[in-house]
Amino acid sequence: MSAESNPLTVVTKRSRRRKRVGVMMEVLATSAALLAVIVLAIVVVSVAKKGLPAINVDFFTKTPVPFGQTGGGIKNAIIGTLIMTGMATILAVPVGVLIAIFNTEFASPQVAETVRLSLNVLAGVPTIVIGIFIFGLLVVGNGQSAIAASVGLSIVMVPLIARATEEVLLLVPASLREGGMALGATRARTVITVILPTTVGGIVTATIVAVARAAGETAPLLFTSSIFANAVVTDPHQAMASIPLTIFVDSESPSLADQQTAWAAALVLMAGVLIMGIIGRALSLRTRRQIEKAR
Repeated sequence: MSAESNPLTVVTKRSRRRKRVGVMMEVLATSAALLAVIVLAIVVVSVAKKGLPAINVDFFTKTPVPFGQTGGGIKNAIIGTLIMTGMATILAVPVGVLIAIFNTEFASPQVAETVRLSLNVLAGVPTIVIGIFIFGLLVVGNGQSAIAASVGLSIVMVPLIARATEEVLLLVPASLREGGMALGATRARTVITVILPTTVGGIVTATIVAVARAAGETAPLLFTSSIFANAVVTDPHQAMASIPLTIFVDSESPSLADQQTAWAAALVLMAGVLIMGIIGRALSLRTRRQIEKAR
């Protein structure tokens, strides 16, 4: 028997080849992860370098000044973003959580899979298409408003909240459901009194991630709340300024002061998204630990 036909030799060669492929894939994966971190670092440093000089107290407490003048701030955009995102959250959270509960607790496997596919498709729809849809549905004949913008943002948020909440609900051990129903509670009551309290952290995490996504969206706002005054507006029936639109408009201005305002607004928005992402990640890990303890 030749050395090449020896079974031990063949197994050894295959093992070495698998190890080489494994090491190569590990190197590629590590390189891709490092590339993502490096790109993020470059973006953060670049935006911070150009935006920090414009950050001061007035930037957060004053409204924009007329074209050609220096100073002012984005108080109206900050308040508008908070109001519209808050309204969108109020609309999206109940719908997203109820969809997740239906999928995990009441729907048949076929129906649940259809709903998941629909959510995935909705999450992949370009936000500019959502903006056009809301424009035709609510803006035409009524004018732009914060309400229309909030509805558009809520559509962006719903699939994110529903899918993330569903994943958390699926982590809840079946023993908790069985225990609640063994005590005579209906499935609905078990969900309300046992399942949901266990997954509150996960629902909050899903909401934070969805808010971070919606807060940076510009396309839906272009069609629903882009005609606004530089004054602070709190009436939801009127169009409001927002940080993404401020960045979009000021970045194309010929004024250097406006361009610097755009960089500063981008830094504020990016910092907010990063903070919400970190909080969401921390809450997600905490929820997973709590569910593991419940097992």
